Amino acid sequence: MRPVNIRIGPIAFDHADYDAENDVLYLHIGEPQEGEGEETPEGHVLRFAPGTQRIVGLTVLGAKRILDRDGELRVTIPESVKASADDLAPALAAV
Repeated sequence: MRPVNIRIGPIAFDHADYDAENDVLYLHIGEPQEGEGEETPEGHVLRFAPGTQRIVGLTVLGAKRILDRDGELRVTIPESVKASADDLAPALAAV
């Protein structure tokens, strides 16, 4: 887990972990914590603090594949927002 400054729409994520082998990007607000997951229409998983609607994380399956194909990542949280490949580059950089 490394510190980053990634903004996707109104949400600022400050920690990231990227599993390059499986192309899964984990973004967190603060240190990773337990959360209740909810799938977005795009197939990502938003994580909320238990019993609240406060977002604590986002899991993106196929992050690099999506960016290579579309040039941006779309996420519904609850409105549709997007992040460019440049926005996500710090989180996807090789560790």
